[in-house]
Amino acid sequence: MEYLIGIDVGTSGTKTALFSRNGELVKSHTAQYPLYQPQNGYAEQEPADWWNAVCEGLCAVIAQSGVDKNDIVGIGLSGQMHGLVMLDENGEVLRRSIIWCDQRTAKECDQITQLCGADRLMAVTASPALTGFTASKILWVRNNEPQIYEKCRHILLPKDYIRYMLTGVFATDVSDASGMQLLDIAQRDWSDEILEKLSIPKAWLGKVFESCEVSGKVSESAAQLTSLAAGTPVAAGAGDNAAAAVGCGVVRDGRAFTTIGTSGVVFAHTSDMPVDEKGRIHTFCSAVPGAWHVMGVTQAAGLSLKWYKDNFCTEETHEAEKEAVDVYKILDEKAARIPVGCDRLLYLPYLMGERTPHLDPDARGVFFGLSAMHTRAHLLRAVMEGVTFSLRDCLEIFGQAGVNIDSMMACGGGGSSKLWRQMLADVFGCEVTTCVSNEGGALGAAILAAVGAGLYDSVEEACDAVIAVKGRQLPDDNNTKKYNEYYKMYGSLYPALRESFAALSEK
Repeated sequence: MEYLIGIDVGTSGTKTALFSRNGELVKSHTAQYPLYQPQNGYAEQEPADWWNAVCEGLCAVIAQSGVDKNDIVGIGLSGQMHGLVMLDENGEVLRRSIIWCDQRTAKECDQITQLCGADRLMAVTASPALTGFTASKILWVRNNEPQIYEKCRHILLPKDYIRYMLTGVFATDVSDASGMQLLDIAQRDWSDEILEKLSIPKAWLGKVFESCEVSGKVSESAAQLTSLAAGTPVAAGAGDNAAAAVGCGVVRDGRAFTTIGTSGVVFAHTSDMPVDEKGRIHTFCSAVPGAWHVMGVTQAAGLSLKWYKDNFCTEETHEAEKEAVDVYKILDEKAARIPVGCDRLLYLPYLMGERTPHLDPDARGVFFGLSAMHTRAHLLRAVMEGVTFSLRDCLEIFGQAGVNIDSMMACGGGGSSKLWRQMLADVFGCEVTTCVSNEGGALGAAILAAVGAGLYDSVEEACDAVIAVKGRQLPDDNNTKKYNEYYKMYGSLYPALRESFAALSEK
């Protein structure tokens, strides 16, 4: 029997999942770790926490499944994008990783634009300089922590640090590298031009692979720590959203998915390379060789709901513990009792600034329309609706870029909520489906590993064999009509508040 492992290095934890070659989940394990926010707008994590979580997860799934480690024919990697991991000449971590949602690099983005030129930057990297991307983080360390920068000899992304610890290889894949702002998106390799203009040594960056290629093999030292067999192939893998696309079969034109995890994403596969000149959506290399994808991002999607739960839902949390159920199930039940539009209450989900469509690190969360009649349940549903409106912003821009969507899938933590899926169907005005498997990025990583191991000839063939669809939710025409009116109001709020957000950031 042949088995595959998918490792997904997330923001709140790392999932390690063991699958059969047909994509059936055998065993999974998730290990959690903290997020550090030393200042407003900062977000950091310890790479050692990721590696410890991977070791814990691998040992757990192999031991608990009883699978012979020699029957594991491939490992795939997925993970949060954009995070900066800096290593010295000995491969030791120099500082905490500055991760994807960190917003400290506005000045560095201006510097990148000045050095590269806005038009040329878009032409090569398909994105404007953004605070979330890795290039601006590199410059921030150079500008603010020169003693750290001087010691740097290797730059990796989060999942690629795990690859290094597993194999000793410094490498990345085209999809994850696309979010560094150092890759030539059309040529699918590092841009010598951008690296030279930013004075970043190319030698610090790993080799770029297609996502389904084998990038290295498990080392003897890593085998001892993980219960894996030395020599097990490790596929290049993909950034979290590109891997999630593979994990739900979005590998052909016309297919799209929406995921509500910590961040929220609307993602569509395309054989062409459309570029939004305003930089409101991202065009990245796909995990499918020779293809691309477009992606819009809401910084604080599931994070908005988690923030609300953690700070205002102590009663529901205790109720869930007492009844031994998921607290989000109880939150769904309470939100479902509130009507569409929350009795004229709106929420802007900008807790961590915003990417699509505003590209504004200074934007912050807002409840608009509060009155004495509103309850905590109203605010709860408003959070869910506000996130859904922000995801529609992404879909609207896809249409303007000429990317047409035939089917939409829902995945991620929020996608497991029937209420939230119905909101997506109603707000998007289209059918929303889900996958039989909800393993997302971990399954996508395992599918890429299966192709790398030679079990399938292509990513598309592998997805055809592995992915199954369930649960079709159709839009309610009455709800869609109501949401369209609230969406217009939602869209008017950010322009009215933009200058106030900027002024607040200077206080």
